Amino acid sequence: MDTEKFKMGWLVVAFDLPVKEKAQRKAATDFRNWLLDDGYQMIQFSVYARSCVTFARQETHLDRVKKNLPPEGSVRAVFVTRSQWERSFVIQGSPAEETSAEEQPEQIQLW
Repeated sequence: MDTEKFKMGWLVVAFDLPVKEKAQRKAATDFRNWLLDDGYQMIQFSVYARSCVTFARQETHLDRVKKNLPPEGSVRAVFVTRSQWERSFVIQGSPAEETSAEEQPEQIQLW
């Protein structure tokens, strides 16, 4: 078994935010922009994912999400291991075409 695949993973943040009023739309847009600025990739319009190299990094980024939540709506975060992510199915279009999931970013090693 490749244990490296279970050490790293993705923190997936999915949300359903109200957008009926101007202030709600601004809060939702600000949250999406904050996610992008914090290193998340947009997977779908309300689903974002960020690579995390350790469990401690996952907890750090989860705390950051909690501190930047909009005042209304529902936000869910889940950690997906690298192995699980690589086995995901990305299906697009009609007729359906399957593509590969996003690659784990390269890690920079300094010494």
